[in-house]
Order: sequence, then structure tokens, then C-alpha cells
Amino acid sequence: MALAVPHNGVQEDKESHIELFVKAGSDGESIGNCPFSQRLFMVLWLKGVVFNVTTVDLKRKPADLQNLAPGTHPPFITYNQELKTDVNKIEEFLEEVLAPPKYIKLSPKHPESNTAGMDIFAKFSAYIKNSKPEANEGLERNLLKTLQKLDEYLNTPLPDEIDENSIEDIKVSTRRFLDGDEMTLADCNLLPKLHIVKVVVKKYRNLEIPKEMTGIWRYLTNAYSRDEFTNTCPGDKEIEMAYADVAKRLSK
Repeated sequence: MALAVPHNGVQEDKESHIELFVKAGSDGESIGNCPFSQRLFMVLWLKGVVFNVTTVDLKRKPADLQNLAPGTHPPFITYNQELKTDVNKIEEFLEEVLAPPKYIKLSPKHPESNTAGMDIFAKFSAYIKNSKPEANEGLERNLLKTLQKLDEYLNTPLPDEIDENSIEDIKVSTRRFLDGDEMTLADCNLLPKLHIVKVVVKKYRNLEIPKEMTGIWRYLTNAYSRDEFTNTCPGDKEIEMAYADVAKRLSK
């Protein structure tokens, strides 16, 4: 047993064994459409810790996994053989045990970053599941309104972007992510959902995130340049397939 150093009352083994179980794609092996799976995948990748990933085919869940986590759908983790199943609690736990100086801190510095864009996915779900043409315009407007709010947050300079001694007044933020130039837990939560929204509304409603929303496009472009996002993300076809039965046709 390696020497255990307590972090806020939680023990961390130097040789911690972490296994992440995520939803499998339609082929039973690749990464499936699940923003919660990607959220935890990104957290572990950003932490820089060694971990194993197992994709779980929900149609043919192996017996050993049935025994490990009966009645539980991915994502879940085992940490030194201890099962943890609640996504929010897993995230808090990982931030606690995988702490500085060995691992980076991922909590945002600005509390507002945690709530930015938090209502987008609910507005998207209402929009994409609607089959009534007369309700479509209003639901689309609601979605675009929440996207606009996120865009404004991304384009508004954070306090640490403003130099009080500078003559120039920074009017538009140039930061790469929600809370600054590095990804945080807030990005792990929002980016997988925002990407799903982008892919699905284009496919099933022929709606694109407006180019005028420069903050969102800067944000997505920066995410697509990072392995922590692209290597944990399902393919667009996988996302489209997952919504094939969810996205309702607008019946005339």
C-alpha cells in the first residue's frame, strides 16, 4: 500500500486505480451519445491521471457489470474498486482526491461560469421534441434567447481580463473557455451539451447557431482544438442516430 495523503479528509492512494464506464455507441464499442459520460471523461483527462475507460453496450450489458452496478446506467466509476454512480458527486469526489500539487484544480474561479448556459439543454429538448408547427417558432426563439445569453457571457470580459492600469478599455473578451483560457469543470458540463445542440438542430431543424454569436463560435472552435474534448466526444453520426426517434417531425 502506497502512503496515503489525506485531502480534505479523503484518502488518496499514490497508485489509485480508476476505471470509468461510459455509454457505448451503436456498434457496442465506440463512444456513445451521453453528455454525462463525456463530462466525466473530460474531467479525468484534464486531471492528467491514469485511468481505464470501458464502453458499456446497454443492449448487451455484460454479467460482470450487472453484478458491479446492478440497475445502474453509465457513466459511473470505480475508484480503488469502490463504486460511485452519481455524476455530480463523482465530479466533487475527483476534484477532492485528485488535488494540487499533484493534480490541477478544475473548479472555476468565477461562480457565474458554473451557471452560464445551464438552461440551454432544457430549451433545446423542448424545441426538438415538439411536433406542432404552430409552437415551433416560439420554442426556437426560446432556445436562441438562451444561446444569446451564453454568447453575451462569453463576450463579456472577466474581472481578471481587465487591467485597471491600462489605457485601453477591453470591451470584448478574448478568453478561450467559460472561466478563462483553460478548461474547468464548467466546460466539462456545458461543452458536451452545447455540441449536441449544434449537431441535432442542424440535422433535424436545419437551424444553425447564428454566426453573429461570435462568443459561442470562438468557444466551440477552441474546444474542437483540444484533445480533451475531441477524443472524448461521440461522432456526429452517433449523436444524430441517438436523436432519430427523439426529434419529432413537424406534422402539418
